[in-house]
This record gives sequence, structure tokens and C-alpha cells, in this order.
Amino acid sequence: MGTPLDPREDQVAAVLDRLYDEYPDATISLSYSNRLELLVAVVLSAQCTDERVNEVTEELFEKYRTAADYAAADEGTLADDIYGITFHNNKAGYLKSIGETLVEDHDGDVPDTMSELTDLKGVGRKTANVVLQHGHDVVEGIVVDTHVQRLSRRLGLTTEVRPERIEDDLMDVVPEDDWQQLTHLLISHGRAVCDARNPDCADCVLEDICPSSKLDAEVDLASGEAWD
Repeated sequence: MGTPLDPREDQVAAVLDRLYDEYPDATISLSYSNRLELLVAVVLSAQCTDERVNEVTEELFEKYRTAADYAAADEGTLADDIYGITFHNNKAGYLKSIGETLVEDHDGDVPDTMSELTDLKGVGRKTANVVLQHGHDVVEGIVVDTHVQRLSRRLGLTTEVRPERIEDDLMDVVPEDDWQQLTHLLISHGRAVCDARNPDCADCVLEDICPSSKLDAEVDLASGEAWD
């Protein structure tokens, strides 16, 4: 007997099919020209919009061009240079530490393994996954940001709460060839339609297959059937 199919696989296939059609050009929205810039941008993007990060890094990347530049920077000056970024003081410390580690342990280069990347200060698995995928063309996981976390639960792709558990759960049902693009598709849909506070279910291409659809809830309530 073969291994029973996970019932979520059909849902995943339908979600991917529709979102590929809806967002054919979905990709990373951070601006960068090399691996170091990518790493810095992703670190800065934690709890901050990509739009704001791109505004700040336009000048930052002109001033700091190498890992050694970050390592040698005065932390207070670096904090001023990324002012406007959420938790800019903490992130200035991360960038200086990252620069020092890259210089001391990696000849100034951005490493290409999950373990080496997550050893860098301020770099978790999500950040490391982005750098691996877009800096090194290595896809070994799924990037779970707030959009992916929210939409994967709303769409019934997972019941997990923590990003690490969500990633593991999704990797079990999402085809490996779609791991990277799933993130961009869900982020695009989250920004355009499936807002955290006020999702536009009426204009959602996934509405009829979404177990969290407000329209379905309204129908159930109108018929006297309450559901959670």
C-alpha cells in the first residue's frame, strides 16, 4: 500500500495554480545588487516595510560597500545612517557584528550554509532562507514571514503557529520546486487582498476555497449556522 495522500495537497495545488495566474511576476521586493546588500536589507526588514528599507539602503549602500566597512563603523553613526528603520539602534549593532564576523571568519564574503548564516547576529532562519535563495540559489526551506504565517493558516495549509513549525509543516505538502515562489505569491496576495485586519474576500481569487472566507461566514450566519 502506498503512503496516504495528505488532504492538504489538493488545497496547496489549487492555491498555487490560482496565485501563479494572479501574480505571474511575484518576486522579492527588496533592492540589492550583491549578497552583502541582500543580507543587510533582509536584516533591516524585520518588523519594517520593504519600502522603507529600500529608501534607507539607497544611501546606506553607497556609504558601506564591504563587510569591512560595517565592521569598522561607529555603531552610533551606523544607527543614525539607518534611522527610520524599526529598532535601528539594535540593528546597527547587528550590522556591525555581522561585518566583523564576515571579515574574521569568511574573508568578507556572505556564507552559503544555513548554519553559518544563522550564526550571524540578528540572522534567524527566515533571513538565512532569503539569503540562500536569492543570494546563492540554494533552496532548502520556505521563508515564513508575517504574510506567509497569516495566509497559510487562513487557507488551511497549516494549523501551526510558530514560524519554524509552519515551515516544517508546509515543506511536507508543498512541492519542493514551489518552495521559493510560494513565499512571494502569499506575500503578494497578502499585500494586495488578504490584509491582516480587513481582508477583501469579495475580490479574492481564493475565496471559494478559503475556509476563513468572511463571505462563507456571512452565509452560515444568515442560515443560522454558527461556526468558529
